[in-house]
Amino acid sequence: MVTAQVVFATITGNNEDVADIVTEKMEDLGCQVTETEISQTDAAEFENVDICVVCAYTYDEGSLPDEGMDFYEDLQAIDLTDKIYGVAGSGDTFYGEYYNTTVDHFDATFQKTGAIRGAAPVKINLAPDQAAIDQLDAMAQQLVDTYHAKHS
Repeated sequence: MVTAQVVFATITGNNEDVADIVTEKMEDLGCQVTETEISQTDAAEFENVDICVVCAYTYDEGSLPDEGMDFYEDLQAIDLTDKIYGVAGSGDTFYGEYYNTTVDHFDATFQKTGAIRGAAPVKINLAPDQAAIDQLDAMAQQLVDTYHAKHS
């Protein structure tokens, strides 16, 4: 069975919703998924799953979530060669150039770990609406499809 871990950071609850949507779709696709909050998660846990997902918010003017800094720093130091990864995040377009930059930071960091991008990063404005749910479902599908293509 394909295993996955979805890690989220949230203040408003929007990114927990994003994580729930991705988790539910991956479970529907037959994956065994663990969903955890970022401050309660050791980045090394990603070494034990097939698919790694981060759903995090961007704080203020482009800052990563304070409660996720240890996780982010630890992620940079682990080897995730051949793991599949995806990144999504809810933000607010009000912040203009800083809109959802945490998604970009995590995407770049995953690339440095040797992980394979299984789907393009997804940026959601505020709470997930139906269009956002469709995007997140498609991302989850692509992650699972990428895993299967790599292992067929």
